[in-house]
Amino acid sequence: MEKRLMVFASDLKTRDEENGEAFIEGYFAVFNQETELWPGAFEEIAPGAFDKSLKENDIMCLDNHDTRAVLGSTGSQTLELKTDSHGLWGRVKVDLEDPFAKSAYRKVQTGKVRGCSFGFIPLKEETEYREDGTVKWVVTEADTHEVSITAFPAYSQTEVAARKKDVAAIKKEKLEQRKAKLKERLNNA
Repeated sequence: MEKRLMVFASDLKTRDEENGEAFIEGYFAVFNQETELWPGAFEEIAPGAFDKSLKENDIMCLDNHDTRAVLGSTGSQTLELKTDSHGLWGRVKVDLEDPFAKSAYRKVQTGKVRGCSFGFIPLKEETEYREDGTVKWVVTEADTHEVSITAFPAYSQTEVAARKKDVAAIKKEKLEQRKAKLKERLNNA
């Protein structure tokens, strides 16, 4: 499976501590929130989808998915991630000596950046084919390696290409099923 990004608007906040430490915190993902990937294709994250990754992975916090702009990581204990009934909450301790981190902090602080995202590979998911012809995937296990603050909450075309192939295959299969049912009706008539 290919890595995908799920992006949405969030309520990120910055926080200064008395000892001079700076933090960015907020929800990087929200459970049970349907996101439209493109017309007719939807996705949402189920509670529990991050449980395995939170235990096993060293998850990075990036600025706009840029691996050159690492803001923190769970392995270095500069990123805290946990889930609750609402979603995946995180707090990254920002190193204000790092120009990338300082820039990211200021963008959130001034409200220029309010979006969040996370990069994941869906390990387990449920597919729902709706009566109106749309399709929805519910990710029940996400192999997550990064969360990001991002200026433009939108899926990149390369990330959703695999899904578009899935939808094309689904439509073709449904058409073949309709043809078979029609042939069966004609043969029984």
